[in-house]
Amino acid sequence: MWRSVLSRLTSADPLSRCVPATLLALLLAGCGPRVSGVSAYARPAPLRPDAGEFSVMTYNLRLYGAEDREGGGPQADPKPEAERAALVAVLAAERPAVLALQEMGGPEFFASFRAELKSHGLDYPHAEYVQRGRQQANLALLSRFPISAREPHTNDVYRIGAAQVPVARGFLDVTIAVNRDYTFRILVAHLKSKVFHQLGQTEMRRNEARLLNNHVRAALKGAPALNLLVVGDLNDAPESAALHEVRGGRLPCLEDVRPADAWGDVWTHCAAQGDEYGRLDYILVSRGMQPELVREKTYAIRHPLMLRGSDHRPIMAVFKAHERGQAAAGG
Repeated sequence: MWRSVLSRLTSADPLSRCVPATLLALLLAGCGPRVSGVSAYARPAPLRPDAGEFSVMTYNLRLYGAEDREGGGPQADPKPEAERAALVAVLAAERPAVLALQEMGGPEFFASFRAELKSHGLDYPHAEYVQRGRQQANLALLSRFPISAREPHTNDVYRIGAAQVPVARGFLDVTIAVNRDYTFRILVAHLKSKVFHQLGQTEMRRNEARLLNNHVRAALKGAPALNLLVVGDLNDAPESAALHEVRGGRLPCLEDVRPADAWGDVWTHCAAQGDEYGRLDYILVSRGMQPELVREKTYAIRHPLMLRGSDHRPIMAVFKAHERGQAAAGG
């Protein structure tokens, strides 16, 4: 199977510099330099969730919709088959229980994506989808567990000078019932990109981040011990003003879990043209949910095809599916 998938990924694309052709050749050949009898290119197997645990992944799929992919033509080209195959290969290897998505296309693309996953044994019976306007960079969530509440935020606006600006992609906000005794709330965001804007892309992103944290604060106000996650592509560095706003400013209410891969790398985005790597994607956890976080099973994905499907790589956190905060406080 891997030979057939990999053979479809040999066509030139802008991300090829992030996945060297020599590595693909070694994978196809099933060989590579060996250290103490182990392939140097082998991917150490991450620790998987046990019974009573569940995983949450966030993944920017990179334009999974109709786009002008060659420049100067109609915006009608779907994501190439090789890129879609790479995404499915990564997800089939990791099998997250809850999957938060950014840059999902229109409803028809979301439906075909779910069908493709199901054909590879990844069945997500519960879903949420947030689209603002007719854009193709939308938010979505897939879950093996029921969604017990939905509160999409599509009307947030902020001011820069005289301009009143809407949050471009909105925020996805659902509550998930993992079992009868454990639920958590998750907000999915994709903040303003670093593409130039006359109002200032940095200030726009900071304002979107502030509004996102307003929803977090509102949720925690009446329930300080609420199990809550904020995940997604926040399009800025950990030390940026935007991340400072999302976490809560001087009184932070969210922890950055900072997933790393088996080699200790924490980057989540590769800009192929400049070979620049950075951390733009995050999983932020509330104090109420911190005790359930299984840190040794929380990691950044390292997969040979991860940068063939997207310029982002997914990150995943694992949690206990039962409350641990009260027991810890009482013990």
